[in-house]
Amino acid sequence: MPQLPDFPFDSLYADAIMDHYRNPRHRAPVLGGNIQSHQFNPFCGDEVTLDIRLDSQGRVAEVSSVSDGCSIIQASASMMADSMPGKTLEQLRGLCQQFRGMMQGQTLTDETLAGMGDLPALRVVRQYPVRIKCALLPWVALEEGIKQATPAN
Repeated sequence: MPQLPDFPFDSLYADAIMDHYRNPRHRAPVLGGNIQSHQFNPFCGDEVTLDIRLDSQGRVAEVSSVSDGCSIIQASASMMADSMPGKTLEQLRGLCQQFRGMMQGQTLTDETLAGMGDLPALRVVRQYPVRIKCALLPWVALEEGIKQATPAN
């Protein structure tokens, strides 16, 4: 029996969101990770755990993103993890800013959106402001993980 979304999808993006919800990517454990981060929303029970292993050039070699909660957090965590391999921490910071801006209604160029993979599908969440926190929780975990991994200047 297919899982029903807990979110009213009425958009052409629904397929991408439901695909990541039903078939989340990058859930396998990462051995020897450099960055670990966990975030929990006590109000709704959403949570996400990230494990990231960087290669010798400081690029994401492997990522594990395990989330539990609503369809939005699970899709967001999967899409985020899908977009991370090969990126540096600085590039991930930029992606975090782009995603956060997109969720706050900022207009991004077509080129920027094209480089974000499936993430633009989550723009539909802006129609339901209370759910934006669900989409952002994996990104908060990533931002916190980057802060822990980056020496203070």
